[in-house]
Amino acid sequence: MPCGLVWIQDPIPSRAARRQTPAQKLRDELRRLVGESWSEELERDVPRAWQRHGDLVLLSEDSLRAAPWEKLGPVLWETVASALGARRLARRGRVLPDGMRSPSVTLLLGQDGWVEHMDNGIRYTFDVTKCMFSPGNITEKLRVASLPCSGEVLVDLYAGIGYFTLPYLVHAAAAFAHACEWNSHAVEALQRNLVLNGVQDRCHIHHGDSRQLELQDVADRVNLGLIPSSEEGWLGGLKKGTGGVLHIHHNVETFPTPAPLQAPVLRAELGSPEGANSDGEAQHPMEDGGKEALGARIRPEWQRWAESTAARIRGLLAELHGQPWRTSILHIEAVKSYAPHVHHLVLDLECRPTLPA
Repeated sequence: MPCGLVWIQDPIPSRAARRQTPAQKLRDELRRLVGESWSEELERDVPRAWQRHGDLVLLSEDSLRAAPWEKLGPVLWETVASALGARRLARRGRVLPDGMRSPSVTLLLGQDGWVEHMDNGIRYTFDVTKCMFSPGNITEKLRVASLPCSGEVLVDLYAGIGYFTLPYLVHAAAAFAHACEWNSHAVEALQRNLVLNGVQDRCHIHHGDSRQLELQDVADRVNLGLIPSSEEGWLGGLKKGTGGVLHIHHNVETFPTPAPLQAPVLRAELGSPEGANSDGEAQHPMEDGGKEALGARIRPEWQRWAESTAARIRGLLAELHGQPWRTSILHIEAVKSYAPHVHHLVLDLECRPTLPA
């Protein structure tokens, strides 16, 4: 009998399979890899959320830590990357207590940790194993991008990879920026980012401890993006004759008050990491704390902190320059909940010398 070609068609995936989320697909692939050794311990250890930076997936520090995973070797990470559609894989640890907020990240699959990220039309590149990226600050980056800074000189005392330097230059039209940073890895990323966004000619990087830099009488605006406190930079560079605006970042404790009885608020993905959608992709991951609804109301503790800060800076400027200064609270911005009952705030404070009558 003549031989004929028999076409074998792959079965069409079921509707349930097509609806499978990446987190469910990852669990199933790992279960197939482990086989009969699958256990409740391994089930609990499978990540349900992660960060994605291009072709690199960054797992949380408590993911895939159970002892049985170690026996699998490199095939474990290849399976995870394949299930999540990634080529590189890394796992983060705790932020190092080195004063630079350096990440403790282990590269599990791949040759390097350099990634690219896009925020509000601005390109950022950085090494995830060397530098922090702060997606939780996106609202503040959007806000400073809308400020009227045309013709102004900016001092960014804690520039990092350019989180705020770049929005000021690219969108807010600052004429020039002095970007101060002491982490050499962040400085390398900042240099690349300035070039990526075509603003390298409008920025000078000061590599070193901002407390030891001679940046006096140069700025119309100073960004103080350091938490939990930026107090050491309060006097950093405002013009002596005209003053300017300070953007002061600070963590402020808010004491809880009994809330009236009310209907429960339904939230999507209750109990999941901040910003994780149903697929497990963390678009705005948590930074050192949970997220809660901040609301637009200025809380009494925030107002007291702002008024106290304004008074202190008014006195410090008068002492520094030998003449009276006035300070005016322009705005208080709640960026995010940093920890239970602790909020990351930004105070916009206008500071002007008092002209003689």
